[in-house]
Amino acid sequence: MKFKLLIALIFCWGFSGMAQEKASTDTSKLEMSKDAFLKGSSQSACNCIDTIEVAGVPKESVVKSIHGCIDNQVAAYMLGAKLMEASFLEKQIKKGKTEVKLDINVDPSSAEYKKYYYELERYLMDTCQSLKDKIKTNEQTNKNSFSTNADAYELYLKGIDESEKGNTQKAIEYYKTAVKIDSNFAFAWDNLGLSYRKLENYDSAIYAYKKSLQIDPRGLTPLQNMAVAYLYKKNYEKAISTYEHIAKLDSNNPEIYYGIGNVYASYLQNYEEGLRNMCKAYNLYIQQKSPYRTDAEKVISLIYEQMKKEGKEKKFKSILKENNINMN
Repeated sequence: MKFKLLIALIFCWGFSGMAQEKASTDTSKLEMSKDAFLKGSSQSACNCIDTIEVAGVPKESVVKSIHGCIDNQVAAYMLGAKLMEASFLEKQIKKGKTEVKLDINVDPSSAEYKKYYYELERYLMDTCQSLKDKIKTNEQTNKNSFSTNADAYELYLKGIDESEKGNTQKAIEYYKTAVKIDSNFAFAWDNLGLSYRKLENYDSAIYAYKKSLQIDPRGLTPLQNMAVAYLYKKNYEKAISTYEHIAKLDSNNPEIYYGIGNVYASYLQNYEEGLRNMCKAYNLYIQQKSPYRTDAEKVISLIYEQMKKEGKEKKFKSILKENNINMN
């Protein structure tokens, strides 16, 4: 869907101060960089994301809300960027015309719309802490995720508090005591494993994750964290097999293919296999409207550089084509 806007309307919408200074013939006042619009629209989207509730909310709903916050800013960003980029605009204003028409395509399926959406999304992933926090906070829960024992739960909360302060060893003591009181406290085991991993005690971390999995064999969080621990131990085969086990539980989880692709590309230098998996992750992130799409995009770009050095640029493009990806 396309629509036309008048410059007069643009000045009224957010640029009235600029318009009042010297009217439209003063082109120096129009030379605002595209970056300024990107920052402004991103800040508005980030403020929106900051208001999203995540406690007890399904991950899919949180991701959908994040998408909505970004989506609401695309038209404004596109409009501002086009105003600055249109080469004919300055000439028309110099001729004294007061109305210049711009075509703005706000169809979400259009290449133009996606271009501006992805630019906003990339910028937010680099600058908006709320976005990073919100997409990480949704752990799947079950009846054993939390403890009904008040003492164990209080110790768990103290462990979280110490973790947030950076007191990892102190946090470990709280989590260890919590699971002594309630050995079926899955999230306490998960956090214990994460804390051990921070201290590079990977064997203890894996032990804690396995304890969590004994409580909930379908727990995705401990499995994902275990794969990372194996990666840090340089046990790449174990890392890949753990990700493959997750795929049996949740084949539409893009983290699986991102993790496998990362192991192949970054550690085993098997760029073709890494690319195939990263493409799967990329497409799933897009289907789920997840901002993590930008992470997969970055890895694909790095793989391209390596395959280009090896004279495999044609193979790179072939794999992208197999996955219906066009990253020109």
